[in-house]
Amino acid sequence: MTTLTARVVPVPARVLGGGRGRHIVERNFLLYRRSWIVFLSGFFEPLFYLLSIGIGVAQLVGDFTLSDGTTIGYAAFVAPAMLASSAMNGAIFDSTYNIFFRMKYAKLYDSMLATPLRPWDIATGEVTWALLRGACYSAMFIAVMLGMGLITSWWALLALPASVLIAFAFAGAGMALTTFMRSWQDFEFVQLAAMPMFLFSATFYPVETYPEAIRWLVEITPLYQGVVLERALTTGTVGWFLLVHALYLAAMGTIGMYIASQRLGKLLLK
Repeated sequence: MTTLTARVVPVPARVLGGGRGRHIVERNFLLYRRSWIVFLSGFFEPLFYLLSIGIGVAQLVGDFTLSDGTTIGYAAFVAPAMLASSAMNGAIFDSTYNIFFRMKYAKLYDSMLATPLRPWDIATGEVTWALLRGACYSAMFIAVMLGMGLITSWWALLALPASVLIAFAFAGAGMALTTFMRSWQDFEFVQLAAMPMFLFSATFYPVETYPEAIRWLVEITPLYQGVVLERALTTGTVGWFLLVHALYLAAMGTIGMYIASQRLGKLLLK
C-alpha cells in the first residue's frame, strides 16, 4: 500500500525544484526518438530551396554587393535566409500544430496540471523543446553551408545561437497564438503569415528593391530580423545594429511565452 501511494501522490514542488519544464522536454524526446524521420522533415524544405534556387538560379544571377562593399555570390546571399527560415519552420511546427493537438485532443496538459507542473512550466518546456528542434535544423544547415563554402567569416560561430534566438521568438509567439485557435481551420492563418514572410523577408533579393512603403512593412516582420542577423554573421558585415534585431526577437519570444502561460492557465484551470 505504501508503494502504491508513493506512485500516485504527486511529488511536492519543492522536491522537484526549479526548471520543471525539463520533464516536458524529456517526454518529447522519448516520443520523437521512435519517429526521428518526422523530426528531421522540417530540415529538408529549406535545404531543397537552397539547392534549387541558391545554386540553380545562381547560375543566372550575378554577384551581390553588400552595404560595406563586400561582394558575394547569390548562393551565399540566399543561404543565411534559408538558415533563418529553417529555425522558424522548426519552431512554428512544434509550437502550433503539435501543441494544439496535445491541448485540444490528447488532453495532455490537463493531465500535467494534475501534477506539480504549472502553466508556466508547460510553456517553458514546450518552447525549450521547440528551441532544441530549431537548433538541430540550424546546426545541420550550417554544416551544409560550411561544406558548400558559403560561410566567409568567423562571425558565423554565432550563427547557431542566433538561430536559437529566432526559434525562441517564433516558438513563443506560435504557442501564444495556438491558445486562441478554435479548430484546425484556424491554422490556415499560420501559413498565411509564414509563407509571405518566407518569400518577401529579403530572402531571395535585397530589401532595397522594394518601394519605400513596402520596404518599411517588410522591415518590421520578425523573419526579416532573423535574416538580417544571420546574413550579417555569415558574411562578416556585423555592427551594433544587430542588437536591435536581437532585442526584437528576444522580446517577441518572451511576450509570447507570457501570453501562452496566462492563456493556458485560463483554458485548463477554469
